[in-house]
Amino acid sequence: MIHIVLVEPEIPQNTGNIVRTAAATGSVVHLVRPLGFDTSDRMLKRAGLDYWKDCEIHYWDSFAELREAFADAEFYFFSTKAQRTHCEPKYPNDVFLVFGKETKGLPEQLIHDNYDNAVRIPMIADTRSLNLSNSVAIAVYEVLRQRNFDGFNFVGHLREFDD
Repeated sequence: MIHIVLVEPEIPQNTGNIVRTAAATGSVVHLVRPLGFDTSDRMLKRAGLDYWKDCEIHYWDSFAELREAFADAEFYFFSTKAQRTHCEPKYPNDVFLVFGKETKGLPEQLIHDNYDNAVRIPMIADTRSLNLSNSVAIAVYEVLRQRNFDGFNFVGHLREFDD
């Protein structure tokens, strides 16, 4: 199972987009408080469209509480401060992909304490960061790619047009 962890997300539209990605990939979302928005926020619901009902979402009062609940799980911390790229680890079947808030990322101490599992998404020099929802999608699809997209639909359907 892929678990998407958002530590103190601030922008409702990003979280809504992430819920949509999670629903489309069968991933679980974990939201670590404090949140920068109300979960009944109109923009949050709009960005997630009607996918909210298709996504398993858990709320945590702290990252420590989440970590304690899944003490034996592997966590990977996405940060521009990491040295390894997100493509280097071989992700386990049950993996937690951890992302920080939009304005600051993950706390530096958390990255320092988990540096062996800290990864970055490559960007050209002097780029500050990618959008949070884009970063989550990149990470989730890397895990799925490593699993050969097992169980995913590969058949597209093109409708017929009259000439």
